[in-house]
Amino acid sequence: MFNKLLKSKSGPLTAELVQSPGMFGLGKVPTRLAPASTTTSICGYCATGCQLKLHLDQNGQAINLSPQANYPVNLGMACPKGWQALDPLDASDRGTTPLLRDPATGQRRPIDWTNAIQTFVSTFKSVQANHGRDSAAFLSTGQIPLEEMAFLGLLWKSGMGFLHGDANTRQCMATAVTAYKQSFGFDAPPYTYADFEQSDVIVLTGANLAIAHPILWQRIMRNERIPKIIVIDPRATETAQAATQHIQLKPKGDLALYYALAHCIIRDKRTDPESLANTEGIEDFAEFVKDFSPQFVAGQTGLSEETIENLARTVSEPGKRVSWWWTMGINQSYEGVRTAQAIINLCLITGNIGKPGTGPNSVTGQCNAMGSRLFSNTTSLVGGHDFTNQEHRAKVASGLSIPMENIPQDSSLAFDEILRAAEEGKIKALWIVATNPFHSWINSGRLAALRENLDFLVVQDMYHTTESAEVADLYLPAAGWGEKSGCFINSERRIATIKPVCKAPGQALTDFRIFRLLASAWGCGSMFDKWTDPEAAFLQLRNLTKNRPCDITGIESYDHLDHAGGIQWPFPEDITSDEKNAIPDAAERRLFEDGNYHTPNGKARILFEKPAIMPEPPCDLFPFLLLTGRGTSSQWHTQTRTAKSEILKKLYPDQAYVEIHPRDARNLQIENNQKLTIRSRRGEMSATAYIAPTVQRGQLFLPMHYPEVNRLTHPSFDTYSRQPNYKACAVDILIGR
Repeated sequence: MFNKLLKSKSGPLTAELVQSPGMFGLGKVPTRLAPASTTTSICGYCATGCQLKLHLDQNGQAINLSPQANYPVNLGMACPKGWQALDPLDASDRGTTPLLRDPATGQRRPIDWTNAIQTFVSTFKSVQANHGRDSAAFLSTGQIPLEEMAFLGLLWKSGMGFLHGDANTRQCMATAVTAYKQSFGFDAPPYTYADFEQSDVIVLTGANLAIAHPILWQRIMRNERIPKIIVIDPRATETAQAATQHIQLKPKGDLALYYALAHCIIRDKRTDPESLANTEGIEDFAEFVKDFSPQFVAGQTGLSEETIENLARTVSEPGKRVSWWWTMGINQSYEGVRTAQAIINLCLITGNIGKPGTGPNSVTGQCNAMGSRLFSNTTSLVGGHDFTNQEHRAKVASGLSIPMENIPQDSSLAFDEILRAAEEGKIKALWIVATNPFHSWINSGRLAALRENLDFLVVQDMYHTTESAEVADLYLPAAGWGEKSGCFINSERRIATIKPVCKAPGQALTDFRIFRLLASAWGCGSMFDKWTDPEAAFLQLRNLTKNRPCDITGIESYDHLDHAGGIQWPFPEDITSDEKNAIPDAAERRLFEDGNYHTPNGKARILFEKPAIMPEPPCDLFPFLLLTGRGTSSQWHTQTRTAKSEILKKLYPDQAYVEIHPRDARNLQIENNQKLTIRSRRGEMSATAYIAPTVQRGQLFLPMHYPEVNRLTHPSFDTYSRQPNYKACAVDILIGR
């Protein structure tokens, strides 16, 4: 039923369906009890950024929800996760008290917050005194508000005096961030969701929107221009099956394909002179792609010359609005940055940027990954600044009343580098906040060995049962979405608020409150005297963005964000009053309409590089290539939340399954639903066979949500972004085990 609704122009998941809450298991109380009031909050799952209307009882506690009908993002729609967003708050394994592992017995025992904070502070101070500022690190998230992200990063680096910290947005968006920074001079996704509805040609590459971002798929379905929808993907995903055309290329043949498209477009003089005048590097690029003829790349891509030539004409047709959209199929790659930039290059040379229905558009993964990119103070200085820039450090120091000498001049290690340093015994203590790397990290088996090398591991999370929390020395129970306030920034750069509509269980505290307690106990609390609450923090962070590409100094308050239907950055204080008071649709703004970029000379850079060799191709011992990705629209990441909803659990398989082509299954005498063992050089797992031509011969597909999957994945990384390559590694099938 959901699939029909998600793909239907006339039947999206609209707010009206709340009239029958039992259909989706929504009712948390009998429907005859009318709510006392309502409020709104942005969904805490993906970065689509849907607004939900929360129905509250007389005590201000949420009893139900529905999608917000007039919000410019979701227009009254929600996916299954959004409809059931309240369910995870009631889970039986919520953390309700701090837990400390007894070194004598190895068992965790409850302690109070005073002891928990004292244990944290004394242990980390000891590590710092004995081993220096490089001896500890934090690993954070894209799923807490930007105010909490900034507090964590500033507390850790400027308050406590450590250096290293990264966020799990490294696993989903680092490639897009790096590609935009290198090409445009700033991490600046240029689009607005209205571009889905204004394109003549929509190219989705490495993006299964119908499953991973179903509301964005609905935005495509609303396009009255009857666009041609082209999906470039090795697998026949749900999106590919619903598209106008599926380009089923070989895995990791995408970079060669995009260079071939550029070859054809430049050869046939189908470029846009006005756009090229705003770029640098076109002459070298034109010379480079001469070697990437359709004939040359046909073998690398598995596509015919005719298919490549036709696609080149389609994406460069004069007068047509062409938009390119990508997600993890591009980002999670050993050469993701150059592949993303190959897409950017195609948009630049054809003039498909800065105009309605165009753009090289990365779709963000987590609900606040964009907030992490600008405000987490990990690899970039808070507010979109640079740690290595003295003027930036002085601006942040002055704006936040932090001594300038407390702001590091050098950048943190990246996520994989932090874990490698822990493996080598250089990182002695680790603080994990609202993420679950012991499940989600590539080649996850290595983390068990890494854990043995750590002197102290702290995990701060909603649940005490995650794979990461269960091996922690100290567990800190945190409030989750629905129990705190703050702001998220979605894929189209829209800033909006979340609201507390439930009370956190037991002694669980908001991350913001935990950071305040730690700052006070560490002795740097005065540095954060003005951080009395999330909105007070937001207003300080807002002021930091002045004169940056992400300038949001025109935002007056949380109420302003709510009244405006969210606000896209940039939104500087000198923005016209007419625009400031405009209706939400009119307030949508795409970037680079004036042809000016954020580089020193104002021009976009065309960047390119010869395609690299796949790190682990199939061989005689491991003859299959493994692909991973989203399984269903009812699952999310490591399922620490979606698995708490009885409704969502009924909408996806309980156990891992593996897609295998019918001919491969026949050759190996594998039957549907047969138990198999999938093995790589790093580990093995059990999965049920699902025989379908959704994958090509010689390929397998596993949904990423099951904890065993990352035992198999290959620990290779993009050179520039340090993002893991989750999407292609060599595996074998063992039958009868």
